[in-house]
Amino acid sequence: MGMTDIAQSFFEACETGKGWDECAQHCNTDASFSCQSGALAETHTLEAYTEWMKGLLTPIPDGRYELKGFAADEDRSIVLAFAVFHGTQSGPGGPVEPTGAQVASDYVYAMEFAGGKIAHMTKIWNDGHALAQLGWA
Repeated sequence: MGMTDIAQSFFEACETGKGWDECAQHCNTDASFSCQSGALAETHTLEAYTEWMKGLLTPIPDGRYELKGFAADEDRSIVLAFAVFHGTQSGPGGPVEPTGAQVASDYVYAMEFAGGKIAHMTKIWNDGHALAQLGWA
């Protein structure tokens, strides 16, 4: 399986809330994570991020992605995925009671490969905008 196929399988598993149990097969065991956002400031491993995404689908049970672009840069061993996350905060578990508010939030995953698996992922995301849409900020 090539870099693009691995990244696509990881993206699908992560974005549908499969968590680390499903995502781990596509990643190095010590895969790191970064995102310049307050909501994910303390999240430093890809394992923790995939579990965060899994948990996000509790308060936003209809959470889903709309994939806008997917590209591989073989020379730099990186795959980029651009998508929009959509959903309604209608379930329990958010920072406030269900608001019924909807979110449409742009984001990019930059998945860096080493040894045939994802070694690091950077998420580019405006959490302040997304949290405000949900009524969480």
